[in-house]
Amino acid sequence: MDFVDKTLTCRDCGVAFVWTSGEQAFYQEKGLLNQPQRCPACRANKRRERETRVAHEVVCAECGAVTTVPFVPRNNRPVYCSTCYDKVRSAMG
Repeated sequence: MDFVDKTLTCRDCGVAFVWTSGEQAFYQEKGLLNQPQRCPACRANKRRERETRVAHEVVCAECGAVTTVPFVPRNNRPVYCSTCYDKVRSAMG
């Protein structure tokens, strides 16, 4: 299959970027179905954010143990330690 360079618009910064035919071939080879939504700079920033997440100390809603999670708890939703989370998740089926 022949690919042609495409100009896309980054959903984060709004800058136009070129999705090259080589990148398209790579996506197909890896089984990726969707074209990129972010420019290379914004993709790199997102990747960096994921790698530098800060652990937040919380109290497990099930057993009361102090633990850390890689996200900020929100909306008064229960947060569990890894042991209790596994139990809750398996009970949900």
